[in-house]
Amino acid sequence: MSATRAIACLAIAAACAALARCEEAPPLGVSLDDGSAFLDGGETADPAPSGRKKLGLGVCDPSAGGFSTASTNPYFPMEVGSQWTYEGEEDGVPVSLLITVLDETRLISGVTTRVIEEREWEDDELLEVSWNYFAAAGDGTICYFGEDVDVYEEDEIVHEGAWCAEDSPNAPGIIMPADPRPGMKFPMESAPGIAEDEGTIVGIGPVTIPFGRFDETLRVREFNPLDGGKGFKTFGAGIGLLVDGPVELTDFGDGAPTPGPPTITTQACGS
Repeated sequence: MSATRAIACLAIAAACAALARCEEAPPLGVSLDDGSAFLDGGETADPAPSGRKKLGLGVCDPSAGGFSTASTNPYFPMEVGSQWTYEGEEDGVPVSLLITVLDETRLISGVTTRVIEEREWEDDELLEVSWNYFAAAGDGTICYFGEDVDVYEEDEIVHEGAWCAEDSPNAPGIIMPADPRPGMKFPMESAPGIAEDEGTIVGIGPVTIPFGRFDETLRVREFNPLDGGKGFKTFGAGIGLLVDGPVELTDFGDGAPTPGPPTITTQACGS
């Protein structure tokens, strides 16, 4: 085979490979069906380093000690009074989310955790209020110790999905690794049969949302083995959650007061 023909064959093969990749994954810089922004210009997921494919929960074991309610993890800040507002649309219906770091703590399995409240609306109707309990491990990992949940269903409030790390056989999960890199997998919740979400970092790179452009971001794919559900979140360094499924960050501020009623009705986790 001549050198010219060999070069032509290589070029055709490269073009075919590139086309195959485009057919397998959404193009960079577009919004996906799940409403989250794909990372434009960033790296896609690479295999995790040997031995780091799935992170263990030892770092979040309450007996490890050294926990704090102050976060040094740039992808998951927990400063009291920080508040994030998100808006989007799902199946043609407006949805919104409000997240507030409260001046509240809960003692769970001997660890003082920070309370972060979430409120979700669909078409301006309140669907859910939850108190989520987090603590920073000594290495910067953000550990998830459980949540109390009020779900509004017609004329009643139910607590489906609530779990607590201090209830056997549960354990604290990892909401954000200390040194997050593409390919990392980690158990986000560890409540067998109740909450078992798993996270995988599938991308990094710049992303633009209504609140602005962020260059250092992580895209996390969530998987619920209990029902097979999947979702995506995008986190930005220095600000935290940017995209959560169909909603994107539209406003952020600090020094926000505790949101008014209704607050959580049942605080069953910790003390």
